[in-house]
Amino acid sequence: MSEEDVTHTARGHGYKHRSQYPLTAAMVDGKPVTQHVEGGSEKPALASDNSDDHHPLARKKSHKVDLISNTNAKLANPLGDLTDEEVMENAAAFAAANNLPVEAFRKGGVLAKRPHAFEKLAILNEEDKARLRFEVEHPYRSQTWQLYNMVIACSVAAAVQGMDESVISGAQLFFPSQFGIGEPNINPQYANNHEWIMGITNGAPYLACALIGCWLTDPLNNWLGRRGAIAVTAFISFVTCIWAGCTNTWWHLFIARFFLGIGIGPKSATVPIFAAECVPARIRGSLVMQWQLWTAFGIMLGYAADLMFYHVSDKPHITGLNWRLMIASAGIPALVVLAQLPFLPESPRWLMKKGRYEKAFRAMMRLRGNEVMAARDLYYIFVLLEEEAAIVRGRNRFLEIFTIGRNRRAMIGSTIVMFGQQFCGVNAIVYYTATIFSSAGFSEIEALLASWGFGMLNAIFAIPGMLTIDRFGRRALLLFTFPIMALLLLFTGFCFWIPEGKAKIGLITLGIYLYCIAYSPGEGPGKP
Repeated sequence: MSEEDVTHTARGHGYKHRSQYPLTAAMVDGKPVTQHVEGGSEKPALASDNSDDHHPLARKKSHKVDLISNTNAKLANPLGDLTDEEVMENAAAFAAANNLPVEAFRKGGVLAKRPHAFEKLAILNEEDKARLRFEVEHPYRSQTWQLYNMVIACSVAAAVQGMDESVISGAQLFFPSQFGIGEPNINPQYANNHEWIMGITNGAPYLACALIGCWLTDPLNNWLGRRGAIAVTAFISFVTCIWAGCTNTWWHLFIARFFLGIGIGPKSATVPIFAAECVPARIRGSLVMQWQLWTAFGIMLGYAADLMFYHVSDKPHITGLNWRLMIASAGIPALVVLAQLPFLPESPRWLMKKGRYEKAFRAMMRLRGNEVMAARDLYYIFVLLEEEAAIVRGRNRFLEIFTIGRNRRAMIGSTIVMFGQQFCGVNAIVYYTATIFSSAGFSEIEALLASWGFGMLNAIFAIPGMLTIDRFGRRALLLFTFPIMALLLLFTGFCFWIPEGKAKIGLITLGIYLYCIAYSPGEGPGKP
């Protein structure tokens, strides 16, 4: 079948692409698919190999392989089947139609197609090549302060997440007695169900995440953009933390923490996406992975706040001031995020999806600091969005999660990993470290110190995971650490049967700390 060029109207801007693909070896996940022939040898399976077309099942299977192969190829490099001249022509037409610098997009377009061959591109002058060379040789130094300001804001937002989780650990040493939970002489109605009350109060944020928060992620991002969604969730975190610190009954505290969870769900999904859409591909992996590192840092910060306010005494008409300050302190980093957001550019990809091309280019210019580099990344986003739209047009993406084997296996794998993350005990430990150490024989201040040690180890040992995940992959880290985590949980649990004494305290602490060391570089950054 001969190739033919067709003009695809990409939002009215004349984006031209090939409607047919040349006869090439079929590729799945970037590897050639081979097929067996007589005699036991193998040959590359051509994307249009019709040797078994007489069999309907073979034709159906062949068509499915073709579809996946071509889809992977187009999404890997949507400009790959165009000549440099066609790319420059299309990029110039796109720029002219949207009041963007034409020459910058001519250069940026061909650079998007051949990013590693910029030294050989005649259209680029020496100044352009010097700037691109500096980007390659110094991938971190070459970035703008606006990009690092965005990374800092995302890191602080991750710390908000961590503090929201951990400050309750120290606070629950104090508020149950004030609210009469577990005190039959004060509130007899709570005598037999105080454990359920404590559980639902501590777990209220995750309950809200599952029921409401996660489902708000898509509409918030669609309506308000990445910055808007993060602003709403940071505001919710700030208000609910202050609210929780002012409560006087357990059910009032439960409601405040439930509303806190409404903000946690969209924030945890939006912040990594915002970072990924703004950071250059060359350093995207390491910077996006900082979500886990700074969440761990926030957990440590929450334990530090518990220690800081432990000795705060009550004031007239204010009972339990120490635990109130512990809980309310988690609102401070949320306020920092709110203060940073007005100075950050919106995600260029989100602006492109909304058709706001001039704003998208201005945002990308703030992030890249160079017209050609901004045009390169913006035009690549444009053609990638067009290809994605063409691929999903007329198809049911939800059903394809189950009907396409590759999607189905990815969903099953990620579901198992996320279930393991929730079920492996780390969240219970984060929420109950002070209580666990207290039940092991620690004093209150010793339990808070031991909790802070857990948080510090969690933050420190998240760093090796960030440094090795690109080299070894998530799967290897998970397979290595999961068995160790299981054994350490068993070890720690059995240690509670040891008679009271220093040996029990030391072994329980050792088990929890070693478990944290195994979790942080594996399941921590290994979540999909």
